[in-house]
Amino acid sequence: MQALTLFAQDLRFALRSLARAKGLALTVIVTLALGVGANAAIFSLVRGVLLRPLVNRDEDRLIYIRQSAPGIGDDNSNFSVPEIQDLKASVHSLSEFGDFSTISFTMLGLGEPREIQGGVVGGNYFDVVGLHPVLGRLIGPQDDGPKAAGVVVLTYRFWNTALKKDPSVLGKTLRLESGFGERLAKIIGVLEPSIPYPADTEIIANIVTSPHHLSATMVTGRVHRMTELFGRLAPGATLDQARTELRSVYATIKKDHADAYRAQGNYRIDAKLLRDQVTSDARTILLVLLAASALVFIIACSNAANLILSRTVRRENELTVRAALGASARALRRSLLAESLMLCTAGAALGIFSAQPLLAILVRYASRFSVRALDLTVDSSMLWVGALLAVIAAVLLAYVPRLPTANTSQAPGLASAGIRITGSTNRRLRIFAVIQIAASFMLLAGASMLLKTLITLQTAQTGFDTRHVLAVNVPVMSEGKTHQQIVDFYKESMRHIDALPGVTKTAFGIIAPWRDGGFGPGMQFSADGHVHVAGQDPLGQMRVISPGFFAALGVPIISGRDFNDLDGRSKDDPVVIVSQTLARRMFPNQDAVNRHVYWTDPILQFAPGLSATPHRIIGVTADVDDTHVVPEPTVTIYTTFEETIFGGRLFIHTGADPYSLVKPVTDIIRGMSADQPVERAATLEDIRAEVLTPDRLNTVVFSIFAGVALAIALVGVAGVLAFSVSARTREFGIRLALGSPPLRLLGRVICEGAVMAVVGVVVGATGGYWLARFAGNYFLDMRTPGALPVIGSALLLLAAAVIASALPAARAARVDVIQALRSD
Repeated sequence: MQALTLFAQDLRFALRSLARAKGLALTVIVTLALGVGANAAIFSLVRGVLLRPLVNRDEDRLIYIRQSAPGIGDDNSNFSVPEIQDLKASVHSLSEFGDFSTISFTMLGLGEPREIQGGVVGGNYFDVVGLHPVLGRLIGPQDDGPKAAGVVVLTYRFWNTALKKDPSVLGKTLRLESGFGERLAKIIGVLEPSIPYPADTEIIANIVTSPHHLSATMVTGRVHRMTELFGRLAPGATLDQARTELRSVYATIKKDHADAYRAQGNYRIDAKLLRDQVTSDARTILLVLLAASALVFIIACSNAANLILSRTVRRENELTVRAALGASARALRRSLLAESLMLCTAGAALGIFSAQPLLAILVRYASRFSVRALDLTVDSSMLWVGALLAVIAAVLLAYVPRLPTANTSQAPGLASAGIRITGSTNRRLRIFAVIQIAASFMLLAGASMLLKTLITLQTAQTGFDTRHVLAVNVPVMSEGKTHQQIVDFYKESMRHIDALPGVTKTAFGIIAPWRDGGFGPGMQFSADGHVHVAGQDPLGQMRVISPGFFAALGVPIISGRDFNDLDGRSKDDPVVIVSQTLARRMFPNQDAVNRHVYWTDPILQFAPGLSATPHRIIGVTADVDDTHVVPEPTVTIYTTFEETIFGGRLFIHTGADPYSLVKPVTDIIRGMSADQPVERAATLEDIRAEVLTPDRLNTVVFSIFAGVALAIALVGVAGVLAFSVSARTREFGIRLALGSPPLRLLGRVICEGAVMAVVGVVVGATGGYWLARFAGNYFLDMRTPGALPVIGSALLLLAAAVIASALPAARAARVDVIQALRSD
């Protein structure tokens, strides 16, 4: 009780003491608020995305199974139905398997026709992943089989955002067109809020809603891989046991069906907890963000420690008198702790208050990497984190200063008003300044690396005329139409659009660059003069286009010609256009025009419209990489849509504002077919910008961290030098009296600041290097800054330190000699 009374007295004394130093108290509070606020917000984000349990039942037994072929650059090649059946028959450490195929549907029955992302699942899928409905029921075993009625479950986010939680949607019938035919399906339920993995879908339907899933292609095609696989550990089984058994069974499958696994692909299978799979994309960036916020906290505490230490030195006479009057070191330390607790509590409170809007900003940022961040709200963990950081900072600030003892009361200068700075105090001040610079350097180097990467991405030449091309999704509606009728629909659409004012050219393609991605690593093909070897032929991308595609996108044809309206109609002389890289690799030092290429991939038997017939090359076009933001050499074979058609994108080149065409284009297409969706209109430039948004956000967020850290560090350097100058006023006066030029004193103080900056940069570079090496053991995608970001950050920090040193240096050069000599 007595201890509490004494501490309460210390708190009242601390309040009066800090009231006399409002500037210092405000600076310390704001500095700590920056560190505490950033850490509290980011910890809440990390906890919500990485540590928060999934809503799935028994999530610690729910696993995600992945097949990959790193040898051909395929990180997730999905599974085929025969592969899944083999695994189900032989793997016993998993009690259940659940399958999920992502497919695009054109949906009619809920307002205007729209293209949506859907999932197609088996009857036990929801039981395997352990999810429940919030309305109606979910798909079950009774919904399996080709004779079942078509049923659909709405995802919670789609029901909430697009349908405003309308409960009357239950029982409504939808028309679903998937490009392979049309089916009717009834809405039977709404899924509870959950992680939309493996894809962010609007609906999840049973297998009968997709004609393709009932075809022989899907059921018997071992190389037709479009299904993702989940599993539940059997009672008593562990993840390691399941992984070992999966690999053993998979090795047998590959041996028995060697023709389905390309030798260079290095096919393998793996399994991990679904929770770990869901957070894998966000894990690295969030932990790096957490490390950045920890560096800001270290910088803030170091700066606050410098300020407190400087104030303690100025209060040396006061503390010495108190010690001489009988105050114990414990009592003095307790009074300092009371002050630091008041400062840190105020800083933490302000930090928590600022953390709430900061978390809202970070949620929008993190949602680019993990959908888990979308529903994140502030929770009590933020208060606990703030309190913990406040206590850590308070103890640090209370025990940094060196206390006087009763014997020091006899020391000379007890009553002096001058500042006496000891060697140990000077070293502590400089050490804290160096720590701030080192931490700032690591943040600056990281931000510079991200900035350099972003500049590289934004300035890369795409090969497209991105500013003047509008891409519009117009998916294929095949129900009741022949192939030629579909082609004629697109031709008529393009003819009408070409007649619009300002339109230069309209063309058809199957994917919107960067937004839609590609089709995996490609398909095997061969060419004249090359011996076909099963499983070892080169891989090439297949693209289906209309005549005028290259002109619409501003891509030059290097040799030969473009498609015309007659190409593709003759089965006796099918034709293609190839990319420049393909022509060079397959026909080195030769003219590729009028030579032949042909598909050899086993998937060909499951791709209607494509054949192994040799196709004559009629043109060679410049490489255009529609998958990677920074273009790479592309091996691409372009086929005319007269031969086969799927996908459905129109590309409109115009000299006017591309977005002014959205309404007239929509009116034209809807006038031809009222059920035809027309969606996601955007220029190629805006599509590319959208793809670059995560990189841009990374750069902005880390640049803000680096800027805050740099500002705090420079204030610390200037504060240390200002304190040093005020403590050495007599020394500088003597130097000036003895004839030392003021410029020499100016340079001397600036050099002190530069030396601290150099030492900080060296410490930061060394610490950053070892930290990156340590982190690299756990994060395979961890990147270290190159020479340019490191050198640029070092120069920026050195220049800023010199500028920050200029003010105290100028003060030293203007010392009044007479006043300085009288000061002691």
